[in-house]
Amino acid sequence: MFRCTDVFAKLLGVLKVIQSRPTTLSLEAAAASAVAFMIVLRYLTVKQSKLITDYSKVARKVADDGVEFDEWDFIIVGGGTAGCVLASRLSEDPNLRVLLIEAGGSSQDVAPSKIPVAFAKLMRSPWDYHLYTEPQKHAGNKKKFWPRAKLLGGCSAINAMIAQYGAPSDFDEWAEIAGDQSWSWNNFSKYIRKFEKYNPDPRFPHVDPLLRGVDGPVEIGYSAHIWPGSKAFIDASINAGIPFSPDFCTTKGTKGTNKVMTYINSKSTRVTTESAYLTDGVLARPNLKVVTHARVSKVLFDTSSGIPRATGVEFASKTRTNKVGPKFRARATKEVIVSGGAIHSPQILMLSGIGPATQLSRHNIPVVLDAPSVGANLMDHPSVNIRFRDKTGSTFHHFTPHSLNTARLLVRDLLRYNLWGTGPLASNVGESVAFFRSDDQVLFPPADYNNDLEDANSGPDAPDLEVIMCAGAVHSHNIPLSPKLQAYQMMIVLLRPTSKGSLLLKSADPWEHPLMDPSYLETKHDVDVLIRGVRAALKIAHTAPMTSLTDMDASHHPELDHHLSSLSDAELADVVRDRVESVYHPIGTCSMGAGGVVDSELRVKGTQGLRVCDASVFPKLVSGHPAGAVIATAEKLADIIKAHYA
Repeated sequence: MFRCTDVFAKLLGVLKVIQSRPTTLSLEAAAASAVAFMIVLRYLTVKQSKLITDYSKVARKVADDGVEFDEWDFIIVGGGTAGCVLASRLSEDPNLRVLLIEAGGSSQDVAPSKIPVAFAKLMRSPWDYHLYTEPQKHAGNKKKFWPRAKLLGGCSAINAMIAQYGAPSDFDEWAEIAGDQSWSWNNFSKYIRKFEKYNPDPRFPHVDPLLRGVDGPVEIGYSAHIWPGSKAFIDASINAGIPFSPDFCTTKGTKGTNKVMTYINSKSTRVTTESAYLTDGVLARPNLKVVTHARVSKVLFDTSSGIPRATGVEFASKTRTNKVGPKFRARATKEVIVSGGAIHSPQILMLSGIGPATQLSRHNIPVVLDAPSVGANLMDHPSVNIRFRDKTGSTFHHFTPHSLNTARLLVRDLLRYNLWGTGPLASNVGESVAFFRSDDQVLFPPADYNNDLEDANSGPDAPDLEVIMCAGAVHSHNIPLSPKLQAYQMMIVLLRPTSKGSLLLKSADPWEHPLMDPSYLETKHDVDVLIRGVRAALKIAHTAPMTSLTDMDASHHPELDHHLSSLSDAELADVVRDRVESVYHPIGTCSMGAGGVVDSELRVKGTQGLRVCDASVFPKLVSGHPAGAVIATAEKLADIIKAHYA
């Protein structure tokens, strides 16, 4: 039975999602509260959690001699996008004892994670790590916000849900770097099909279901809602010279424009790797335990043989008053798999003594293995937003109500979503996209553009630019524009940057964030290609039928960008450097390949019993959205491990 306090706590949480600031409108408050209560009923039936916060059930407190353990075959550090997959797949074998340790909690009763449109409400919330980069030398010397979910499912619980995986040649490039053809598209793509469960949609007959997975745990498909501007964007992109793509996730349609598929189920709820892989049935397995709200401070090693062997982990929790609790240790008889993501995996390795020796010594961390590549090769997809007034009044600006009419629209949409799973709340906001190349001579005619740009793509059919059409506009991330402004935005994403940065420890304290420096826009290539992306987005915005949406009379509004068309490349370069932000895809800090951290089976070189599995192992960025590649990588590693211990 739920207590009344539980009900009111959940109600308050949903109200915070739907109201970004207090309102004095009594009608709005009453109506929104009533509808919010209906939404709360969706989450009041969440079953008793099988997740563990009493760590004595799975580990032992560290005694004075420091050698107390409980024992497992595999310990997975981090229950993010990859960790949930590994825990589920490895525990399919009842003879393998698996312990998964996650720093956050479950996302299954977190409304902003479940409702597709609400993901930005997770940013800068208790479910986010609140990470910022170091000041970016080539981007206005500004620190950049990097949202990372502190939840089971990791960034699959906070991202924009876009189910596009990159270009086939991206994975062929990985195979070449790793020296292992199992990473090539022809071989690796079977793991994409393994996790997929495509839900066919009669509105999109162009998708060939025979090319998609049908019985995997991760549901993908098209959201129930289609914003009118989404269709206008696709048609305008075609008219501007970008071809229609029937399906971005097959060899038939890497480049082009279309509505995006998302990680969404038939009830219009976000699908995360927690919801897909850690089902009630999986959590009921006696050989799997999932610990939450616990941060691993280090991996433990036996160095007696000369080659460091991972033997377990040490972890603890922190109270709301920032008091660190007692340390616990658990032993791994077979392997420790670090799946903390591109930020926390290298941090954990370095805290454990695996990393650049000079840096470890600086923080008085005993060097277990001098591994200079740990934390290097940090790459991310930089993006630039441009904003236009919408003269049709169809954008999602009413999600921040400022009048009786916008309150009425919000209540209408809350009802539609709660009762039928339809309406704008079922949207991921960035509904349609265009993928293209910066050397496309249709978009960028040689008479108007020089073609001396460096080709950083993985192959001739791989795009290096993406434009995402969004049914609302913000200054950046979740910082809104003026509430009465009806505006949409286009996000221009550089898919193949040549700038690389690094991640360093700030201290030996596992609770302190590391120093992250992606070195945005260090190379001229990255600035030049983003300028082309801005030019292409402006062209689309001024091409029919987008002309029926774009209000050209707003050319001088200080929050809008209609004037950018008149700027020179040098002036646009200043705009790009001023506005560049993350699109939340950091990778590469434990990369595989020659000179990298892990081998092609994701074993940390120079160690035994230690692997890394998450986006940190990617040697290069994919030409799109990495979540699917992370899931497939975890599926691949699970097969490798099970075959090894069969």
